[in-house]
Amino acid sequence: MKTGKVFLVGAGPGDIGLITVKGLEAIKQAEVILYDRLANPKLLEFAPADCELIYCGKLPDRHTLRQENINDLLVAKALEDKMVVRLKGGDPGVFGRVGEEAAALADYQIPFEVVPGISSGIAAPLYAGIPVTHREYAESFAVVTAHDKSKDGKPLLHWEGLARGVDTIAFYMGVGNLPFICENLITHGKQANTPVILIQWGTFGRQRTLQGTLADITAKVAEAKFSNPAIILVGEVISLREKISWFEKKPLYGRQIVLARTGESPSQLAKELQEQGADVIEFPKWKKTAVPVDLEKASAYEKILFASPESVGEFFSALVENRVDIRNINADFFGASVKTIKALNERGFCASLAAEMPDSGELLIIGDDSILKNKPEYGDTLVTSKKVVDSQFFPIFKRMLEEAEVNTMVFPSSAAVEPFFEALKECEIDAREFFKSLHVICMGKQTMAAVETAGLKQAEMPEKATKQALIALLAGKPFVAE
Repeated sequence: MKTGKVFLVGAGPGDIGLITVKGLEAIKQAEVILYDRLANPKLLEFAPADCELIYCGKLPDRHTLRQENINDLLVAKALEDKMVVRLKGGDPGVFGRVGEEAAALADYQIPFEVVPGISSGIAAPLYAGIPVTHREYAESFAVVTAHDKSKDGKPLLHWEGLARGVDTIAFYMGVGNLPFICENLITHGKQANTPVILIQWGTFGRQRTLQGTLADITAKVAEAKFSNPAIILVGEVISLREKISWFEKKPLYGRQIVLARTGESPSQLAKELQEQGADVIEFPKWKKTAVPVDLEKASAYEKILFASPESVGEFFSALVENRVDIRNINADFFGASVKTIKALNERGFCASLAAEMPDSGELLIIGDDSILKNKPEYGDTLVTSKKVVDSQFFPIFKRMLEEAEVNTMVFPSSAAVEPFFEALKECEIDAREFFKSLHVICMGKQTMAAVETAGLKQAEMPEKATKQALIALLAGKPFVAE
């Protein structure tokens, strides 16, 4: 009987750029992914379109799937001869229960690999401006679970060893036990004025920090209603934060943005916003299915207009599949956008924007099935794929909204407006409730008109419809929900 293979992958602490190359390659090849609450759901977008996604999210007070069920599911999917990825937040070997899952696979002689990830206990402090070790402040570092299998959930630790022998201590998921932690560290030798910082959602744009001392941090946490997921860091090295904090100084730090999505490919706009410190949730997620392409008459046209960057790749793939030599096609190439022109340039073709296309000459428009809806007054069409909203991501989107505190909505084009509202409806999300406290940004006058037609009257536009102008608007005008 054939069996598949399981990759036990560390997703890193949240920022998707922190996943390892090997971990990302495993996701790209996966047929099944079992993912945790603390693994950034944006990583799932790198999976193949037909990949089965299974949520195993755990909260301190409840489990979607218990560990035994997860173990059984890993075995069952592998025995179906599937390539399975178990995606865990942080590093799977640091309180990730990877040993239990690996042992279950070994019992069935199922091949597996463990792919390490960046641990939150190190990454979250660095994003808060704190190295966990430093020659002057901290020559030792410990990671400690703050919630274990003891009867009352209080960690059974060697408190004297921690308090007297370790300079920097990172407690994982310990907000509920914070009073117990502080009391025991003071009782066993730590000074009451030892610095403490809590880092919630470390490395995400929604990262929050709360600083105090062992003596007063419990009261501060209660007043701020601070909650998990959070790393509790204890040690004198925290004093470096004021000087070397960097992430929270990014221009878009604190912006939690929903970006209306129109294409299947990763958005460069989303990437730029993230690099500037924002949290970005793209919605809806699209997927494409190929359709048979008839290229018999393609050589008869004088102009070919590509409707999207994706249509360029689909057209050239169809040429290869149908054994059609590109040299037999004599048409001038045009693109509907700058990104489409770039896709053509990368294949060695000098193309022009659609606005520069002459009126004369036979025209062929190439793209997904949306070109049938938006077909111009003249020209023939060649559909290379069908684009549909991926409903598998609806529950993922709803969970992302629950975890975040979205304050900004960006519509990059007029074509993004109607599909976004339709997808909200399919998610059973009330649009009026969703938008009532959001700063809505439209990229251009046509987009603004489409948004107003949809019923939103208080949208705003950047000075120009560019990434730089959008970032300047978002960075220069802090938005506070009423």
